[in-house]
Amino acid sequence: MPRLNPVHAISSLIPEPGPRRPYSLAILINTFGNGLLLVSMPLYFTRVVELSAVQVGLGLTIAATVTLMTSLPLGQLADRRGPLKVAKAMLLLQCAATIAFLFINNFATFVAAAIVNTLAARAIGAAEGALLRRLAGQEAAGYRSSLHALTNVGLSLGVASCGIAIQLDTATAYRALIVVDALTFLGAWIVLRRLPRYEPLPTPAAEPRWGVLRDKPFAVFAVLMAASSLQFSVITLLLPLWVIEYTDAPRWCIPLALVFNTVLVVLFQVRVGSGVQTILQGGDAWRRAHVAFLFSCVVISLATGVPAWVALLILVAGVCLHTLGEMWHMSSIFALHLGFPPPHAQGQYDGFLGTIAGLGAAAAPAVLLGPVLGFGRPGLIGLGVFFVLTGLLMPPVARWGKRTRPAPSDSPDVEPTAVPE
Repeated sequence: MPRLNPVHAISSLIPEPGPRRPYSLAILINTFGNGLLLVSMPLYFTRVVELSAVQVGLGLTIAATVTLMTSLPLGQLADRRGPLKVAKAMLLLQCAATIAFLFINNFATFVAAAIVNTLAARAIGAAEGALLRRLAGQEAAGYRSSLHALTNVGLSLGVASCGIAIQLDTATAYRALIVVDALTFLGAWIVLRRLPRYEPLPTPAAEPRWGVLRDKPFAVFAVLMAASSLQFSVITLLLPLWVIEYTDAPRWCIPLALVFNTVLVVLFQVRVGSGVQTILQGGDAWRRAHVAFLFSCVVISLATGVPAWVALLILVAGVCLHTLGEMWHMSSIFALHLGFPPPHAQGQYDGFLGTIAGLGAAAAPAVLLGPVLGFGRPGLIGLGVFFVLTGLLMPPVARWGKRTRPAPSDSPDVEPTAVPE
């Protein structure tokens, strides 16, 4: 295996000249803006707007719940109107919703702005898969892996930059972050205007309007996706409280864990994802990922009752194992969610997946901070067993899905016009 060159690993995230390059730039700009508000927004709403933490949590939950069921029709909209057209319109809507944060003065206006912002973000997510297939064709899964690594770069830069405002802790500083974030949506919109015009793909005459609802293998995949969505909150939500309540490890190991996770994803996601391109490869990678999650949970559970420096080493090892699982898991998701749907219905399928997986994401805080954290080591090991059991189900589901896909067409997925929008 060739030696890792960090500079090459990062530079490899920049695509060759063509439509993928401006799209990658738009993703970097957008995720940088997201990183600016990821940590600072709760502080802005509580310290500047003077909402209570309970109100902030309730308002975000209301926004997520209201928009959850919109994923499927929003995905259908991307298929009918074109994914690029929908994505650009939603970027402008998110820009407006972000600016509205500056004028929030009560709980009702907060909820309204949060709903619009979440709705626009969900629409962009529903259009993303369809747009990736138009941009990258058969290489969409591999390109999505590089975008995932690039997303981590953008978020990290944004989170690091917002630290200045958090340190200043003034209303002006927090409002400046909101303005910059709004400008990033506008910047991403300007960059996306450089892409070719992607017209909607024709729908076969015999195709039912909601074909995804009849695709049983994809429905099972969506349910397994909802179950495995717990893993996305292990490092960001469960681990910090586990460190504080159950270990003697230094508190600074909590941000260290996030740094380790981000750096490893940036350096290795593309390499891991290069071997996960097809539905069957996605099923195998899913199983490997969930086995890694099991070992990670077991290792992290061993950090209790040991000296601080030993706990620190154990936690680092556990985070590395979890990150390896995360990279396999993300590569698997990219291969499966781009491999199951027919090209003309990618947005519809992504919308359905967003709805079902969103239910799992909504349940994650209650599960992880309830029984898992409450039972201590047995709870964490039980979580790992749950992961591996759901992981073992995916390879047969992938084989089932492969058998039920129509024969591949000789025509390419993508036929963009050459005229820029």
